[in-house]
Amino acid sequence: MRTFDEILAIVAERKGDLGALMGAHGTPKSAAEVAAIPDDRWLAEITKRVFQAGFNWKVVDNMWPGFEEVFFGFDTGRCEMLNDDDLARLVSDKRIVRNGQKIRAVQQNAAFINELAAAHGSAGAFFAGWPTEDYVGLLAVLKKRGARLGGASGQYVLRFSGVDSFILSKDVTARLIAEGVVDKAPTSAKAMDAVQDAFNEWRRQSGRSLTEISRALAFSIG
Repeated sequence: MRTFDEILAIVAERKGDLGALMGAHGTPKSAAEVAAIPDDRWLAEITKRVFQAGFNWKVVDNMWPGFEEVFFGFDTGRCEMLNDDDLARLVSDKRIVRNGQKIRAVQQNAAFINELAAAHGSAGAFFAGWPTEDYVGLLAVLKKRGARLGGASGQYVLRFSGVDSFILSKDVTARLIAEGVVDKAPTSAKAMDAVQDAFNEWRRQSGRSLTEISRALAFSIG
């Protein structure tokens, strides 16, 4: 496995300085900033990434004011109380993407956020307190306890919320394979642990965030 400096050299040769490439969402928020995100904004972000999965992101973005209106500004208490009649009505609401399973996930994820808030004071406090060196453990929590938050959806929720994170995109995965960390896209717990170990080592070598390392791996390929 190459050192992080060696990977940076590949990035510099192909693309230029990493700092100039980072752009939006290139720097994670502080723990205090993550903790300050209100519960309704966590539910909103989760909902956006769930609806964008396998769909045109721009369509969801353009319809987003309708999502905010239909789901009460993502008030977690009101969304958790959605019943079967509400869900049946929402499937016909043209202000949102009319996918029944994803609409139901709003109610399920509202319950998930409320569970986190009850146990930790707020969902933000939970996410802010999770150790960076076990990011894959946080992804596992999202997949197990949330609705439709496995795979890339959970990763995008955390990245766009400012949590220090890596995204296992096609390019990042290609670099991990090239470095012998995995031999294919990681899906098993063992493979995800190997990915975490690699990121932790590059983080130790460089002092950089998971987010920066993830972007560097992507730029080294794409």
